[in-house]
Amino acid sequence: MAMGLSKPLFRPVFVLLLLLVTIEMGGMTVEGRTCRSQSDRFKGVCFSYRNCASVCLSEDFEGGICRRFVRRCVCTKDC
Repeated sequence: MAMGLSKPLFRPVFVLLLLLVTIEMGGMTVEGRTCRSQSDRFKGVCFSYRNCASVCLSEDFEGGICRRFVRRCVCTKDC
């Protein structure tokens, strides 16, 4: 009878153990989404992340990145 009780409990206990190990390792951090919007004020081709970020700060965003292929300045902020 002891075998019959331990078998149904194995899976939930195993999942709980994995969850605890993951939390202990820091894998359960909650991060916010990042919203992106093309800059209205940036002119020209975007090659400098610093330049793009400073223009985005003036547009009330938290930063900015240059898109790889199109080379446009895209402003970013936490949603």
